Amino acid sequence: MTIDLGTPRLLEDAEREVLLADPRGYCAGVDRAVVTVEQALDLYGSPVYVRKQIVHNKHVVSNLESRGAIFVEELDEVPAGATVVFSAHGVSPAVHRQAAERELKTIDATCPLVTKVHREAVRFAREGYTILLIGHAGHEEVEGTAGEAPEQTVLVEHPDDVATLEFPADAKLAWLSQTTLSVDETMETVRRLRAKFPQLEDPPSDDICYATQNRQVAVKEIGATADLVIVVGSANSSNSVRLVEVALEAGAKASYRIDDVSELDEAWLDGVQSVSVTSGASVPDHLVQEVLGYLAERGYPDARPVQTAEETLAFSLPKELHRDLKAAGRV
Repeated sequence: MTIDLGTPRLLEDAEREVLLADPRGYCAGVDRAVVTVEQALDLYGSPVYVRKQIVHNKHVVSNLESRGAIFVEELDEVPAGATVVFSAHGVSPAVHRQAAERELKTIDATCPLVTKVHREAVRFAREGYTILLIGHAGHEEVEGTAGEAPEQTVLVEHPDDVATLEFPADAKLAWLSQTTLSVDETMETVRRLRAKFPQLEDPPSDDICYATQNRQVAVKEIGATADLVIVVGSANSSNSVRLVEVALEAGAKASYRIDDVSELDEAWLDGVQSVSVTSGASVPDHLVQEVLGYLAERGYPDARPVQTAEETLAFSLPKELHRDLKAAGRV
């Protein structure tokens, strides 16, 4: 009798599965911000300064640096009269004032969905509300939103923080949130806030952006039965970090965030049959394709896309840049 020792291995390979989240990667706000810097470099020439990382992805930043963008932390690093782009995360009115004082040419690449939250903060503050801002301390988006009404904004970082809040029964309270948070955790924070402060006012619409929500729904779908979920995204990308948490909460046995394929650990694949892959909203798709190539080289099949939403939203370029492109005959 002949025993085919290869059969068990073939069966094992046949049972392997790779699921690929759709949607993943670039959202409309990120695409707009990156294209803004690219177009500004083409139109004005190098250097073009960018306050903070234009989006939270080190590969995007490195690529733009190679093309002549200079990233700075604060405006005092920008020469007077130079061109500076504000990142997708938004800035406070104080930053706009500082730019005007230094006669900088500014291009505001703030995501329109973040701008919406800023406008809500201005309105609530004007109407005398204390704003309970759900978000992470130190994040650029939170700093920008809080800067619209610093004396009337209280940061709430975690559902458990609600227990420490105290306001008079007749206090006018409203909540807003950072756009890149975990949907489930944010709604839990809101539930606790409303239970403690029944007078709490809601924003006109959910502040967590469509792309963040869509990517979390997708990772729940592909992660529920996965042995391993790989999330491509940088460590300072809030929405990427949240995807790891959401995957584990959905039932994934393990989940890791990586910046790129070089950070994959082959030991993660030991005994793993089902791998799911996604990426944060500021991640170029070629980084995901490199991960899929790595898996293919190790005997995993071509990825099967799992679509949970279709994204068609697009944003126009910042008005300052569009005006100059039009004057130069480029639009």
